[in-house]
Amino acid sequence: MWDYSDKVKEHFFSPQNAKVVPDANAKGDVGSLSCGDALSLTLKVDPESELIEDAGFQTFGCGSAIASSSVLTEMIIGRTLTQAQALTNRDIADYLDGLPPEKMHCSVMGVEALQAAIADYRGEVFNDDHEEGELICCCFGIDDILIRKVVSQNNLTSIDDVIHYTKAGGGCSTCHEKIEDVLMECLKEKELSEQDGSAEKIATIESILASVRPGIQADGGDVSLVELDDDMVFIAMSGNCSGCGMAGMTIADIEHRICEALGASYTVFPVQAPQAKEVKYG
Repeated sequence: MWDYSDKVKEHFFSPQNAKVVPDANAKGDVGSLSCGDALSLTLKVDPESELIEDAGFQTFGCGSAIASSSVLTEMIIGRTLTQAQALTNRDIADYLDGLPPEKMHCSVMGVEALQAAIADYRGEVFNDDHEEGELICCCFGIDDILIRKVVSQNNLTSIDDVIHYTKAGGGCSTCHEKIEDVLMECLKEKELSEQDGSAEKIATIESILASVRPGIQADGGDVSLVELDDDMVFIAMSGNCSGCGMAGMTIADIEHRICEALGASYTVFPVQAPQAKEVKYG
């Protein structure tokens, strides 16, 4: 038995906007009956403001699919298309006070239907035909583009996560190797991106230390960066600065400069200078 929140139960037993909007000017259809889940979303959009005036859904699926579709319509009515387009599947799950991991694909289906409806309104083609992406899961028609997007938006780290959020690999399992390849590529790209971000922060901190170093050296001391660990910056004060009663003021000034330059709160800690040691990434 799945552990459903009260909100999921509420929207399952009393779904909102379970209808076809009679004067709809946008429609998004995703999923298929053969795969076990299908959603049709209809919207009435004001042509001048692009405000979503009404929304309705028809869902073939489980209780989570019905609840996700119900809250989706509640969330988008009264929003512009641009505002609605910014919604993620995580927003839907959070609105429902969470979904069981095995049912997260229902929230993803809701977002896909919304994107398809917005594309329909704007006369665009919703890319669900795998012309741009590589088809990974034949059982459920899932391509690598969707997998990459869901992995990125939800910080997924395992094949089980991908199955829960997209259903890819939940059928015959012959695509698990392909899913793992895509997942490993995503995790590697994320790791490189985080390293690049840390490198930029370290370069900024190094430039700040370089700007204050001449004054410190004039008093017979020196300062160097030892390590950056999240929001903690470890520096080494050497020479006359080591044990100096005024070192605290210098550290406070450096900390202020770093916070201003990086636009976030950082704490600077003095540590003993390492010997021939490179700056470490946190």
